[in-house]
Amino acid sequence: MSEQPAATASMPLAQVSAYAQQVLDQVNTVIVGKRESLELVLAGILAGGHVLLEDFPGLAKTLTARCFAQSLGIGFKRVQFTPDLLPADLTGSFLYDQKNGEFSFRAGPVFTNLMLADEINRTPPKTQAALLEAMQEKQVSVEGTTYRLDAPFHVLATANPIEYEGTYPLPEAQLDRFLLRVSFGYPTPDEEWTVLRRRIARQQEEANLAQVVDAQTLLAMQRALETVAVEDSIGRYIVNIVAATREHAQVQVGSSPRGSLALLLTARARAVLSGRDYVIPEDVKSVAPAALTHRISLKPEMWLRRVDPAGIIRHICEQTPVPASEQLPTYAGQATPGGPVPYAPGQQPAVNPNHPVNRYTS
Repeated sequence: MSEQPAATASMPLAQVSAYAQQVLDQVNTVIVGKRESLELVLAGILAGGHVLLEDFPGLAKTLTARCFAQSLGIGFKRVQFTPDLLPADLTGSFLYDQKNGEFSFRAGPVFTNLMLADEINRTPPKTQAALLEAMQEKQVSVEGTTYRLDAPFHVLATANPIEYEGTYPLPEAQLDRFLLRVSFGYPTPDEEWTVLRRRIARQQEEANLAQVVDAQTLLAMQRALETVAVEDSIGRYIVNIVAATREHAQVQVGSSPRGSLALLLTARARAVLSGRDYVIPEDVKSVAPAALTHRISLKPEMWLRRVDPAGIIRHICEQTPVPASEQLPTYAGQATPGGPVPYAPGQQPAVNPNHPVNRYTS
């Protein structure tokens, strides 16, 4: 593994992009032909969120989580969700120590960096709620005592969209806790043959990937994303897309403002994965289906007609006017070298045509 920068050092976005591509290259040696979906998963992690992997059985959802944990060099635990799983099985519980005559806390599998919640819809709502509390608050409470979870903490949850017998589907309010919902889809015949060839060459079931970064470096990468420039018109573009979900004729309930935040954070990560330090409309469009499909509820007749929510989001993106950039971002904040320059309300900023945020057009 290459030398890692100090946790407190400011990591250049070019270095973040380089590390991210190395991680993707490592994972791609096992997960074949799904680069776009893998980029979405990594974007969700870089943005500090949790990802729901919803797809048919056998499409490498569990393997994806394990591969990312190995490449990112972070702690990993897998929990198989079952109908008899209790909240204490996730968070941990107090056990009586007969030798010392007192109770001691035994931490559960949620105390890790990357947790795989396998088939999250197979456990009762009470256990789902225990995990979702940890996802939102980054802490668990057991017997009146609160325990903080060490950063980074991410949940990759899997769900089967076709088998509903004996399951407890997550309600929309809980689905909203996931930054992204990602699907992989079936591989092409050539990609599937590549999977077989690599399995033959490996001569073992397990695939051991080289570590690219570590936990502290991942935290530095996540902090660096805060310096990605977002021009004002791009922010308005995000707001307009989310607002359009609330007015669409086929949508019963549109996305909440949390959808706008998800688009913003994920678009920043997508820009860095593309080697840029600024967000363009194409970044927003590419992540919009994964960020918004689980945040909208279609009208009942749309379900009967099998309308795809992702298609609605893509249609909204196509119909929403794309902005053209002409000025630097105006959001409040400390100016960074080569980044956004705050200015007083009503005052027009000086336009730097050489700054990368001013180079794209509609």
